[in-house]
Amino acid sequence: MSILISLFIIGISLSMDTFSISLSIGTLNISKRKIIFFTLLVGILHFIMPLIGTLLGEKITNFLNINVDFLLGLILLFIGIEMIIELFKKDEKEINFNIFNLFLIAISVSLDSFSTGLGLTAITNNIVMSSLIFSICAASFTYLGLILGKYGTSKLGVYGTILGIILLIILGLFYIFK
Repeated sequence: MSILISLFIIGISLSMDTFSISLSIGTLNISKRKIIFFTLLVGILHFIMPLIGTLLGEKITNFLNINVDFLLGLILLFIGIEMIIELFKKDEKEINFNIFNLFLIAISVSLDSFSTGLGLTAITNNIVMSSLIFSICAASFTYLGLILGKYGTSKLGVYGTILGIILLIILGLFYIFK
């Protein structure tokens, strides 16, 4: 049961960056078709990326004989630190939200699930279930962010990111000192 809770916490944490970005995108009043497209794409990528990360992670950890708990902790801490850096960037750019740009954004918010997949076997051997949890969390938070963003509540984006950062750092430290 604690494994399932850990997976949901990781899934929620991995979803905070897409939630924040979705809030911003939602404030630009994009079409319902693009909302559905972006939500499904983020969900699909959050399913595929951990699978790919796990396949590569197994080969890397077996080759280098690395402690996967420690590796997962480092990866989660790295993602948390990366999210902190992104949080403080003040680089605001005008983005044209066509299908191609939404696809690029979806890939960029899914890269953290790839990194998590590298050490996922430290938590569970059921990678498909983990990926499904990550996918459901990411798609749900993406849709929620887009809908809330449509109603002009973009200030929640920063708090969502901060919550994601805190959860990732706590889990990272837990796995490093496990």
